[in-house]
This record gives sequence, structure tokens and C-alpha cells, in this order.
Amino acid sequence: MDTKELLKKVRKIEIKTRRLSDHIFGGEYHSTFKGRGMTFSEVRQYQFGDDVRNIDWNVTARYNEPFVKVFEEERELTMMLMVDVSGSELFGTNQQFKNEVVTEIAATLAFSATQNNDKIGLILFSDKVELYIPPKKGRSHVLRIIRELIEFEPESKKTNLAHALKFMQNVMKKKAIVFVLSDFIADDYHQTMKIVSGKHDVTGIRVYDKREEEIPNLGVVQMQDEETGELLLVNTSSKKVRLNYGKFYQDKVTYYKESFNKAGAGTIDCRVDESYVKKMLGYFKRRG
Repeated sequence: MDTKELLKKVRKIEIKTRRLSDHIFGGEYHSTFKGRGMTFSEVRQYQFGDDVRNIDWNVTARYNEPFVKVFEEERELTMMLMVDVSGSELFGTNQQFKNEVVTEIAATLAFSATQNNDKIGLILFSDKVELYIPPKKGRSHVLRIIRELIEFEPESKKTNLAHALKFMQNVMKKKAIVFVLSDFIADDYHQTMKIVSGKHDVTGIRVYDKREEEIPNLGVVQMQDEETGELLLVNTSSKKVRLNYGKFYQDKVTYYKESFNKAGAGTIDCRVDESYVKKMLGYFKRRG
């Protein structure tokens, strides 16, 4: 992809996702993800209805009339976007590939965080951490993240979510808002998720295609495993083959939901041919 085409794609995503974050997600994001606590801001004269526990007795004694301490939310937070760039993300049977929807969702979240003056970081992972961009603020930083999401080419096509979670835990010393964007066709991350969720506010966003849920009856077809590159001849007319595949896929989904739910983390399911806006807004409102 040449520079001109890349910039055009970045601009197109910025226009779409920034509009969403400005008009839809900004307020919901702020109300959903609170700051680290309340910090002292100023003192002012007592007004009817003020909490007497906030009276500043030193200032009250000095001026011989009641004054109260005013606190405000310590708003600044850090958002970490963890994005699966393994081979299975390069799949789509309708209008978009999974990785294209993931890019839009990540950009929308990043701009929503920017509206609240929060820092945003990025981890791209396969079976290893492919790229780490430390958290920073600002539009230019978000545009860099979008550029990487569009053009980055991973070295590996496999997946190891547990490894990526451990890396994030090591680099993020303070509590962060963590969004994991993946299809979650992965194993053995249950315990790691439990540890990570004990410190961070984690949400899994599963992006999937409806054709992944079951194999249609197409006769004998050649299929390629996007993560291993292995070519296989599959008899899709066999009911047993279709049932076994459906069970395999559903087991992965169940493992994902159980792992996140038992760890106290949130989950959002986004199918590529459905509106991720509605799914994410619903999630924010339930949490807010």
C-alpha cells in the first residue's frame, strides 16, 4: 500500500469513527469508566444541602462562617487496546473482513478516550507481541495507531492470548482500561485473564463472521487454516463433519465467555454484518 492510499484510508476511518465518538460514545465512555477517585479542588462557602462531612473546619474557624471542601473526579485514565493480528482475522464473507471491523472499533474507542484527555496505548499480538505502542495522548497519536492497524503485517499467523495478557500486565503498572479485540479462537488463557482482571478493567470484544459458526454443505472443498497455512480437503456434505466443526467453534466461544465472566471482565459480541455501534452502546449503558 503506497503512502497516498494509506493516508486516504486513515482519513476515511478517522471521519467515520470520530463522528461516532463525538456524538455517541464520548459521554457514554466518560460515565462508564470512572477516574481513579476524588481529589481536592477548592473550598467555597457552605450552601444549603452540602454534606456537613465536607466542612473545612480550619477555614471555617478563620472566617467565622462555614466553608466546605470541593472535590472533583481524578479523571485521567489509560486505555490499552489489545488487538489480535493473527491469520484468522483475515476472514470475511460479507462486506468486511474481521480485521477491518476491529480497526473501526479500536479507532472509535481511541477517539472516545481522547475526548476525555486519556492516554491510549496499543498492543498488536499473534502468538507473540508483534508491536507495542506506549500510551500517549492526542489526535496525532491516535492516527498513528490507526495507521498501524491498517498496514501492519505480523510475522506470525498463530495466536497466544495468554502471552499478550502477561506482556500487558508487565508494562502497565497502574490500573488501565483494557479492550481485547479478537475472534478468541484461542486456548489456555483462563488463569491469566483472572490475574489481569484483578488489576485492570478488562473488556473482550469478539468480532466474528456468521460463516464461522457453521460450515455450509458445499460438497468436497479445499480449505486453508489461516493460522497454520495447512491445506485440507473437507467433505462439507458430511453431517458429522459439520457437527464436529460447529462443536469446535462453540467450545471456543463458551471458553471465551466463561473465562471473561468468571474473571469479572466484560464481553461484547460483534458480528461483521451487524452494527457494532448498537452492541457497544448497549454495553456502555449497562455498565454506566
